[in-house]
This record gives sequence, C-alpha cells and structure tokens, in this order.
Amino acid sequence: MGRLTRRAFALAAGTVVAGAVTGGSAAGAGGSEGRAGEVGESGRHRRMRGMWLATVANRDFPSRAGLSAKAQRAELTGWLDLAAKSRLNTVILQVRPTADALWPSPHEPWSAVLTGTQGKDPGWDPLGTAVREARERGLQLHAWFNPFRVANHADPAKLVADHPARLHPEWVVTYGGRMYYNPGLPEVRAFVRTAILDAVGRYPLDAVHFDDYFYPYPVAGQTFDDDSAYARHGAGFPDRASWRRANIDAFVLDIATAVKRIRPTTLFGISPFGVWRNKSSDPLGSDTRAAQSYDDTFADTRKWVREGWLDYIVPQLYWNIGFPAADYAKLVPWWADVAEGSRTRLYLGEALYKAGDPAQPAAWQDPGELSKHLTLADAHASVRGHVFFAAREVRADPIGAFTRVVTDHYKGAGSRGK
Repeated sequence: MGRLTRRAFALAAGTVVAGAVTGGSAAGAGGSEGRAGEVGESGRHRRMRGMWLATVANRDFPSRAGLSAKAQRAELTGWLDLAAKSRLNTVILQVRPTADALWPSPHEPWSAVLTGTQGKDPGWDPLGTAVREARERGLQLHAWFNPFRVANHADPAKLVADHPARLHPEWVVTYGGRMYYNPGLPEVRAFVRTAILDAVGRYPLDAVHFDDYFYPYPVAGQTFDDDSAYARHGAGFPDRASWRRANIDAFVLDIATAVKRIRPTTLFGISPFGVWRNKSSDPLGSDTRAAQSYDDTFADTRKWVREGWLDYIVPQLYWNIGFPAADYAKLVPWWADVAEGSRTRLYLGEALYKAGDPAQPAAWQDPGELSKHLTLADAHASVRGHVFFAAREVRADPIGAFTRVVTDHYKGAGSRGK
C-alpha cells in the first residue's frame, strides 16, 4: 500500500470532506450544517461525545435473548434516550457481533443475541430502528461491525445450518477455543465486505465502525493455522507477519473506498488497541511496554492514519494516568502527533468500565480519573473528543465517574452542542 492506493482512495471519496462525527442531523437529513452537523454555527468543529452499545453476549443490549420485539425496541430507544440525556451525541451500536446480523441481511443469519436462536427473525429491524430513532434525538448512529469473528465457541454444529462458515469450512480457522474467518483468503475478505456493505446500502448510516479485532490476539501455546493460505497467497512478502499486515491493509482500504462509493456522507472509523508499537520495537513507537497492534493483531494503525484511509480513529486508551506499562498521559500526545496534519480525526476510547472496579489500580477508585483524562486531552488540538465503554456503565455511573465527566466537561451541552 502506498501513494497509488492512497490516491485511489482519495478519488473514490470524491470531494467529500472528512470531519467530525458528532452532533447534528443524521446523514441525509440535510440542513445548513452540512455533513451530520460537522460544523456548528460558530464554524467550529463539534467534538465527539460517544458511547459504545455492545450486543455480543448480550453485554448491553438486548439485556437478554428472547425478549419480545416490543420489549427489545423499548430497551433500544431507552439507550438512545440515555445517551441524549447524558449529553452524548453519538451511539456506536454493535450490529455484527459474530458473523451474524441485527438487520435483515441476505448474507448472514439473524443474531442469536436477539431471540436466543441464530437465524430466527426477531420480528423487527434493530439497525433500521436505531438509525431512525437516533436521528429523532439528534444523535449520530455508527454501525459497529466485527469483521472476522465467527463464534465465541469452536463447534460449527452450533451455527445455523446455512451459515456461511458451515457452507465454507475452508474459510474458518479455530483458535483459542473460537472460530474466525481467515483474513488471508481473498474470498473471505470479499464476503465480509459484501456482508458489511449490505447495511451501508440499506441505511443512511452516519459511520461504519470497526473495533480492535483483526487477526485474533495471541493465545499462548497456540498457532493461528493459516499455512495453506500463506502458501497460496504469500509469495513476494518477506515473512508471514508482513503478509498478514498486507491482508488487513487491503481489507481496510477496500472498505474505506467502498463505503464512500456507496454512500459518500457515511464515514469510516476504527477503534484499535491503544498501542501501535512500543518504542523498544520501533523508534516511531510510544513509550510503552504493552501488546502491539502492529505485531499482535497485524493492524498497522499508524499507517492507516498517516495514509488518510480513515475518517476517524478511536484508540482504546484503557489505562489510567501514570500506569507504568501504558501511561494515558504518554499515549495521548503520541496519538495526537500521529493524527496531526492527517485527514483522520482523533477521538479517544475511555475505559468507563474500569471506574470503581476493585480489581483495577487505585487510580480507578478515584471518581475524577476519567475527568482528568479529558482535561489532559484538551491540551492537544488533534484530540476531537471521546467515546466511553460502554453503555451499561454510562447508565450505572460507577462511583459517579461519568457524572464527573458530564459536570466538568459537558455541562450545558445538549446532544447537538459542543
């Protein structure tokens, strides 16, 4: 990937200006503010104030599988109401948690998180409802897709009979007790692209959003068996790691280009692991001693920003200020420097779920820790906002940490405000 592919992306994007993914009207709603409320009346870019709404394993929504369509719809609109009441302006809804769908996809089965049975029609359209209801509340709706995770178990027989992973077992690698699509197969990348773009074509999404899962995180003593794919497609690469990174690069750039072609106002963002590389591995890396997305999940996140492939990036900076191995106060300026001068907007992922957790370091017992994060980030012009993990903790507000954030930083701002 180099200048030619970057130029190809720019041409595909046309004259669309990538910018903030924040308050205002949803994509396609029109209005004088242009792209989804990107610029307010003052001419200043609005800042991201978001929360993730996770569906995998029924973490946040639905509260349990098997609720009636009416009850599920009420829960979903309740989460959107909470976001608006909490002065947030963006909800990132997980709509493809495990190679399944929260919309009527012709390519993948209905998710079991809805009815308890994979492939069973829940009697309503969660994604379509979310897009419509978010717009009515002045919220942005970002559709969150997990690209390659097939199942959080290793038994193909538990998948619905016509699941693509059962029809194409050669696409699947079992690793760490879970099943994954193999990113090294061009046919896999093409299928996942088709499955995701179906949602882009159906709905005026404000953004397509990926999390941090590309190749799976390493599991001690186990090998991700992509020998056959590497033998067929790895020629010309110096090693397997380089080939794997090229597979993910190709996939990310392909999705970025296709989203803009189908719906130019829909943005594309990724929330990767918060460390690209440690300085001990690469002089361009951060002053950290942690896992590395470049080496462990084969995600060259710094490159994606510098090449301008993403509209936004939300590194998961899930550590406290002063944490020895990965200090929030060191990672923020590192990411701000990476984003400076690029077309990619930088938001920061915040670990609200750690607040008040007795298993976490002492800093997380301080109700002001997250508020300090936002104060620190405000000193860096490249940082354009924050996203909180996750919705359940926004509602529960452990030790009052989120209330402190709102009081210190969002007071007086509605869902459409700064």
